[in-house]
Amino acid sequence: MRGSVLRLNRLLTTISSSARFPSSPLTRAFPLVNTRRFCSSCHSLNNSSLKMADNGAWGAWQVESSTFTKAVVAAMQKLYPEEIADKSWDNVGLLVGNSENDVKKSKKVLVTNDLTYQVAVDAIEQDVSVIVSYHPFIFGGLKSITNKDPQQATLLRLAKAGIAVYCPHTAVDAAPEGLNTWLADIVSGPHQSQRSVAIPCSTVPSSHSGAGYGAIGRFDNAVSLSEIILRLAEKLGGLKHVMVASPVGADVKTTKISSFGVCAGSGYDVLKKAEVDLLVTGETSHHSALRAIQQGQTLVQVFHSNSERGYLQEVLKPKLEAAIKENVPEAEVVVSKYDKDPFTILDVNDLK
Repeated sequence: MRGSVLRLNRLLTTISSSARFPSSPLTRAFPLVNTRRFCSSCHSLNNSSLKMADNGAWGAWQVESSTFTKAVVAAMQKLYPEEIADKSWDNVGLLVGNSENDVKKSKKVLVTNDLTYQVAVDAIEQDVSVIVSYHPFIFGGLKSITNKDPQQATLLRLAKAGIAVYCPHTAVDAAPEGLNTWLADIVSGPHQSQRSVAIPCSTVPSSHSGAGYGAIGRFDNAVSLSEIILRLAEKLGGLKHVMVASPVGADVKTTKISSFGVCAGSGYDVLKKAEVDLLVTGETSHHSALRAIQQGQTLVQVFHSNSERGYLQEVLKPKLEAAIKENVPEAEVVVSKYDKDPFTILDVNDLK
């Protein structure tokens, strides 16, 4: 009896193994063995989004990207080619995709400086199909995707809603008519200045010649520092406070500026070799500020996203909408009320 049981177990094991290899002789000998290697019910549910191959094979490679998402990506790459982004550290491009079946009826894009959970919820409520987030939504490698981490919880929410995410970041910075050109225009105001880039891009498509990181300007005639600061505060959203580091003994009200360098965001490293009177950036470190004033330079910082958000709303948004409408006339580009700088400067006397 024991020998019969052992022989039966060996036979069942062999049949089970053969089920994984449909071409084996034993499988042909036992035609009732189920050799299907996928769940038929799961397959039938997903069949609408998959194109079956002639040989019956199916898989993730057959999921088609959204046509509207492709149109948005093409428009962004036309305006801000990924070739001019600093890919040595930056993470640009389509970071979260969606499929044709995920696409909503509205052809709507939301532009934001930072993709927070609140912005994601706002995008869902506005029935958005694609988010263009200036800052990369995914920077480092993900080892899990759970609701315990705010970034991952946001990713899960977006994936469930079928919303794609495209991030251009330094491609926007480096474009000839990009973020830093816009910031340099604010510093210059009505005054004439000769322009150049702080660091030219190593790879530049012919359509974007002159691309580079940061912008350098040299005035034909010196301009008052206080005038420049007031103009920055107005054009960057009505700022009430900016941070200024001046050389010892210098007076902001009487300082004249003949040359300047600008780089949005955390831009000091791009500008640190620039031989100019004034440096304008979003944020920098204590030691960078000390280095600047020891070199006789004035440093103005306006907070990180304050140096960026205005460009997205005033320039990128209308340019992107016009570019998409060339192929999708009903397209619309919106912004989020939740996209704002995380810092608020408080007067402690207001807390008393």
